[in-house]
Formats: sequence, C-alpha cells, structure tokens
Amino acid sequence: MKKYLLMLLFVFLTVLAVACSNDETSNGDANGDWEPEQPIEIVAPAGAGGGWDTTARMAAKVFSEEGIIEEDIGVVNKPGGGGAVGWAYIAGHEGSAHNLFVASPPLILVPLNGQSEYGYDDFTPLANMIADYGAFAVREDAPWNDLNELFEDMKEDPESISVVGTSSPGSMDHIQFVQIAKAAGVDVTKIKYVTDPEGVGLTQLLNGSVEVFSTGVSETIEQVKAGTIKVLGVTAEERLEGEVLEEFPTAIEQGIDATFVNWRGFFGPPNMDEAAVKYYEAKFKELSDSEEFADIRSQYGWNEMYMDSEEYKSFLDEQNEEVQSLLDELGLGE
Repeated sequence: MKKYLLMLLFVFLTVLAVACSNDETSNGDANGDWEPEQPIEIVAPAGAGGGWDTTARMAAKVFSEEGIIEEDIGVVNKPGGGGAVGWAYIAGHEGSAHNLFVASPPLILVPLNGQSEYGYDDFTPLANMIADYGAFAVREDAPWNDLNELFEDMKEDPESISVVGTSSPGSMDHIQFVQIAKAAGVDVTKIKYVTDPEGVGLTQLLNGSVEVFSTGVSETIEQVKAGTIKVLGVTAEERLEGEVLEEFPTAIEQGIDATFVNWRGFFGPPNMDEAAVKYYEAKFKELSDSEEFADIRSQYGWNEMYMDSEEYKSFLDEQNEEVQSLLDELGLGE
C-alpha cells in the first residue's frame, strides 16, 4: 500500500512539473520574462520595395546587426488584397510569439471597405515605430503652384481633374487626398480618383493621363531632383527635414487645417501572450531609440512615432472612428 501511494505521489508531481513547464513556455517565467526560442518571421503584406517591405527589412536589419534581438529574423512578402492575404496568413498563427507583421492605415481602411474579414482589432498591437506622410505631386509644367490653386479648380469642376494612387478607392492614397481636399472645401464625393495597382501612377502623371499623383513623400524625391514633377503639398504637421524634403510645403502652412499620418508599426497574431508582448515592446523601443534606426528614418523621410501596445491600441481606435466617418461620407463604408 505504501509503495502504491508513493507511485501516485510520483505521478502527481510529474504531471504538476510538466504543467508548470508548459505554463512557463507559453507565458514566460514568474517575472513575466520571455525570449524567442526559434527564428522570428516578419510578414510584409505586399511586394518588395514598398513602405511595408522597407520598414520590415530595415527593422530586421538593425535588430540583427546591433544585437537587439539575437534570434534569426526573416522577412517574408505576402502580397495581395491590399494586405488582406498577409493578414489572413498571420490570423492562422493564433497565439504564436514568433510571427509578426508590419502594418499601416490600410489595416483599418481595407476592412472598413469590406475587402478583408480581418482588421486591426483582430491582431495584437506591439509597437508603432514611424510616421510617414503623403505628398501630392503634379507635372513640373502643370498650371498649379500650390494646393490652393489646385483645389480652387477642383471646387469649380472636380471631375475635370484626375487623381491617381496605387491603392484602391477608400484606401490610403485616396483617403489622404480626400482628407486634405475636404478641409479645403472641395466636394470630395465628386473627386475623380483612379486606381493604379500596377504601380505606374508616376508614368501616368508624366504622360498626361492624370493630373495629380497622391503618393508617399519618399516616392517623389528622385523625380523632383530630376525636375520632372513638383510637390504642391505634404500631409505632415510641419515641414520635413532632409534634402529636397525640406522644400515641400505642408497643407497647414497653405491655410488648410488638415493632416494625414501614415503611421507604421508592428503587430502579432491574435491572442499573443502578454509576456511576449512586453518583450517586443521593449525591443522595438530599443530599436526606435537607436542611432542606426534614426539614420534610417532620416534616409527615408520618416519621423519617429513610437507607441507601446496600449497607446497603439487607443490610437487605432480613434483612427478607426475618424476613417469610418469619412468613408460613410464617400459612400464607401460597409
């Protein structure tokens, strides 16, 4: 009988030890510490060369080269659906602490348009890293020299001026232009927006197929240097720093009281463990504060905009409400 009781005690203690071990693996130790135990995958939900891809690769580069994260980090492109393909992929890794993705306003805009079943609130916000901004460019020989001249013509006949962007109607290139134009008094329901999913919007601008190119500031620098286009305005709160960038006037300084920030940050799958969230928050903060990432921000015309998980969630909730209202006005909401 005594031997039988000892065996039962041994089995009980073994089960208890395994349970505790599993709990520590998923939730960190008693102090909440967690470390990655396998390579980390960062998904850029678009093709190579865009803002998501560049942000993911630059973050991975500094993480590795500066030893901020010792585990291997790989960046994987999963384009399609304006981001929806990549989001669906991450949603399939629920609870994983080794699968991340980079996101920006389309994570709010695309679901609100009914083009994705997954939205920002389906994932785990980790940290926002940067603020990027929109730019509105025209050909160098265009008749407009500032946003007010452009918008005056659009008020008179909005459908006579075509605006091109790479994103679909209701997504970022469209909405950033609409937000500024609305503040200037343009009837935004009549704006003629053309989608260019193939990425040749600049070509369309230069050959005269469209009159205005709504894009990111970094996409305009080389053409401004070459003297083929001029930037009428950017969506930043104040002038950006850097060669060429500092020449771009803001909408605000032209008397148009509106901005649009292309925030960009990182998320994990649904139900990521809190210990892993805390780990990534700290690592992304270290990345944001590093001289190496500051140099990258300067190179691409990005501003520092770090937010931890809780701040990020509150910010996203506010953004969602603002965008929903604008989409409803355009008749593009679900």
